[in-house]
Amino acid sequence: MIRIAAANDFPTILALNAESVHFLSPLDETRLRHLHAQAAYHRVVEMEGRVVAFLLAFREGADYDSPNYRWFARHYPAFLYIDRVVVARAAQGQGLGAKLYDDILAFAARSSVARLTCEFDLDPPNPPSAKFHQRYGFREVGTQWLGGGKKQVSLQLREG
Repeated sequence: MIRIAAANDFPTILALNAESVHFLSPLDETRLRHLHAQAAYHRVVEMEGRVVAFLLAFREGADYDSPNYRWFARHYPAFLYIDRVVVARAAQGQGLGAKLYDDILAFAARSSVARLTCEFDLDPPNPPSAKFHQRYGFREVGTQWLGGGKKQVSLQLREG
């Protein structure tokens, strides 16, 4: 079941983020509370009473200091930025990421948002994410290096 994230989900969301932090930026409770308040879309997948995945996304104008979000804010006047999607390791391979993407696409359509944006790692490479986003019609519109040249990301756009 996909539902809106609530404050009582935060400990699990933080644990899921920590489990995948090598692909994401770190989160602590204070930052998560701030991002949750700024989010246009913050949903979780619950299975058997446990949160096993989440997706966090922002519209333009959010108070968010992510260099990737800021890149899109400089290049597009209106967009929905998918900041992070995380599926618990134990729940991977069940299509939960796809279900969350299907849900955010429906949310974007209901909200009349034509541009969805996101990024994934090029260096170190993340081929599963590249393949996943290609299936959803995303295309590269830029790249940037982060962390003092430790990581390069592909900045992705899906219009429609």
